[in-house]
Amino acid sequence: MPRKPTKGYYVKGQFIAEGSELDEHYKAELRGTTGQSKTERKRESTELQALGEALLKLGAQRLANLQLPDRLLEALAEARRITAFEGRRRQMQLVGKLMRKLDEELLASVRAALDADGSAQRQDTLVLHQAEQWRDRLLADDEALAEWLQQHPDSDIQHLRALIRQARKDNPEESATETSQGQAPRKSRAHRELFQGLRAQLLAQAAPVSESEEEAND
Repeated sequence: MPRKPTKGYYVKGQFIAEGSELDEHYKAELRGTTGQSKTERKRESTELQALGEALLKLGAQRLANLQLPDRLLEALAEARRITAFEGRRRQMQLVGKLMRKLDEELLASVRAALDADGSAQRQDTLVLHQAEQWRDRLLADDEALAEWLQQHPDSDIQHLRALIRQARKDNPEESATETSQGQAPRKSRAHRELFQGLRAQLLAQAAPVSESEEEAND
C-alpha cells in the first residue's frame, strides 16, 4: 500500500514538512517571533486577546484617543454587537489576531490606558464604600456630623443637616424582622440625596489610590 504523501512546502529548494520543527521555525520567522516557544506564543496570544476584551470596556472617546487601526476598531465594534457565545468567541479570536499586529509602542499605550481606567474604577469603588459608611454614620450618630465637617469644612452644613433630619424622618430604623422578610421600605429621596452629595464631595477631593490602599479600606 503506497504511503500517504507528506504535506509540506519548499523553501529555497528545501522541502519542509508541515508540523515539523523546521515548519515551526519558518512560521515563527514570518511572524517575527523567532526564539519563542509554543508555550510563549500561546501565552502572548492569550494576553493580547485579554487586552482586546478589556478594550471593549473603554468609552468611545478613550478608544479613539488610542488611534488604533480602523480594522481593529471595526472588529471591536462588531464584538460588542455579537451576543451569541460561539460567534463572540470567534470574533474575539479575530481581535486577538489583529492585536498581534500592533507595534510595541502602541501596545504600551493600550496597556497604560487600561491601567489608568482600572485605577479610576478602583477609586470610584472605594469612594462609593466611603460614602455609604459616612451616610450610615451621619444617620446613626449626631457626633458624626462634626467629624465630617472637620474633614470637609467646605460642606454646606445647613443642607446636610436638613437631609439628615429628613432622611431620619422618612426612614425610621427598620426592624430585623422587616429586613429579613424583605419588607423594609424603599429609601427616601432625602436618603438618596444625602448619599449622592457625600459621594460627589468625596470624589472631588479624592486622590488616586493603590490596590493595597483599597483593600485596607474594605
